[in-house]
Amino acid sequence: MISLYQLAWSPYCLIQRRILEFGRIPFKTVEVSAGDRKRLWQLTRARYYEVPVLKHGRQVVFETGPDSQVIAKYLDNRFALDLFPRECEGVQDILWRYFENDVEAVGFKLNDIYWREFVPKADHCGFVRHKERRFGRGCLEEWRGQHPQLLARLEVLLNPAEKMLAARPFLLASRPVFADFCLFGILANFLFTGHYELPAAMAHLRDWYGRMRSLRQSSSA
Repeated sequence: MISLYQLAWSPYCLIQRRILEFGRIPFKTVEVSAGDRKRLWQLTRARYYEVPVLKHGRQVVFETGPDSQVIAKYLDNRFALDLFPRECEGVQDILWRYFENDVEAVGFKLNDIYWREFVPKADHCGFVRHKERRFGRGCLEEWRGQHPQLLARLEVLLNPAEKMLAARPFLLASRPVFADFCLFGILANFLFTGHYELPAAMAHLRDWYGRMRSLRQSSSA
């Protein structure tokens, strides 16, 4: 059994959870504290304290850098998911970096505006402290004030994906690859609170998201 140590709203945890579900891989989620990462620190033997962390038997898997994708590649290799096909090499790397660096940088701010609705009360102080240490004092209220501009910026950033999906059912091929799961997790974070919808004008993106939400690997794969 795989254990996925997560924050339920984290885009990076949502990516890995959707991959596990897609692959029909049995797993359980373990919620960690937004402000106290001691459990992860102990699990990784003082090497890592971010989420997600994956424990598979005695194997503990976590990222080694901002562009490593260790967890996704572990699942891909271990369960033959074919998320990193050779024909998509290079362009897929560019694409998921764009999603993680540009799209996520706007999407998480829109989600965090409503942080009081999903962060457990016991973690409020730790959550705010973590955000303000990274983005500056008062950042959460600042993002709330920027709400219309952030929404408009997100739509611009999603436009390339909408154009790609007009030509095929998934971003790079007739089946999903890692870039699809990456964008799905980032959008699932944006949509997490239920306060938002995907842009009405982006019909292809909306259809794709619906497919990605319930897609499962063929049992014969």
